[in-house]
Amino acid sequence: MSVLDKIKKNSSIKDAAILAESKFFTEKDMVSTAVPAMNIALGGSLDGGITPGLNTWAGPSKHFKTGLCLLMAMAYMKKYPEAVLLFYDSEFGTPQSYFKSFDIDMHRVWHTPIKNIEEFKFDLMQQLENLDRGDKVIIIVDSVGNLASKKEVDDAIDKKSVADMTRAKALKSLYRMITPYLVMLDIPMHQVNHTYKTHEMFAKDVMSGGQGPYLSSDNIYFVGRQQDKDKKTNEIRGYNFIVTIEKSRHVKEKSKIPLEVLFEGGINKWSGLMDMALESGHVVKPKQGWYAKVDQETGEISDKNFRLADTNSKEFWNSILEDQKFKDYVTKKYRLVSENSILEDDE
Repeated sequence: MSVLDKIKKNSSIKDAAILAESKFFTEKDMVSTAVPAMNIALGGSLDGGITPGLNTWAGPSKHFKTGLCLLMAMAYMKKYPEAVLLFYDSEFGTPQSYFKSFDIDMHRVWHTPIKNIEEFKFDLMQQLENLDRGDKVIIIVDSVGNLASKKEVDDAIDKKSVADMTRAKALKSLYRMITPYLVMLDIPMHQVNHTYKTHEMFAKDVMSGGQGPYLSSDNIYFVGRQQDKDKKTNEIRGYNFIVTIEKSRHVKEKSKIPLEVLFEGGINKWSGLMDMALESGHVVKPKQGWYAKVDQETGEISDKNFRLADTNSKEFWNSILEDQKFKDYVTKKYRLVSENSILEDDE
């Protein structure tokens, strides 16, 4: 009997296996969204998407974080008609109209109101413990940044004004527990969190909640925004959100992905692609304010010119998105490279 056979025989862990055959390290099923820029943020390529594990969308209030989580749920539930959305709600700021706008069937959403971290932890662990690998579930938490600890609530009820030192520990305990479950059950979880500015000379954004949510998150996205104004009337017509990759297993950190969201029309599906296409040479500006596509085989510039607003269409983008050269350009620009070994043998 070989040493490996002895280890296999003596193992008491049900899912233990040879690494090359382990089901936990097989190719992950990426669920792509309808927005190419978000696929880049999620997986570092136009074909990227949602993967199992913990994902955190962090930023100030009214920065479309819940909307981004619902975009993830929409894509997941569209791919898997049997899928269920487990929605934990501490803010109650997501009306049914939000779910309708993302075409999410509310009969497939299990809404769970939560008042404190411990209540959330006990219910989530109960759910995860009774799910099986293969069950199609996506979890959204809105939001972990606004959850109090049970001690904080009890102190308020007892009219005590002492500082609560247990919240960070409670959150860390929660994430220690759920992290292996999410991976082993192949379940994606997306949560909303808050950020705050540090008190330094050059202030930077930091995610609230201590080390627990930061260390356990597979991917962390910081969301910023800029006003999108009508050039003629100077009225705000929406926002240009900037998704910064704070932490990722697939995408180069500090990459910035733009996303345009208008009050009328919602998410611009083609957000961020123009700058990429100009950089890759798939699009040029023959004259101020006009855009034209470039034939990648001949290098010829198309005779048909488009205004920027008119490029937001399948007619303009489908041929570019299907071009392998453009796919390769985007992947090289954003995806982490992990094929090379860390050390090379030097004779």
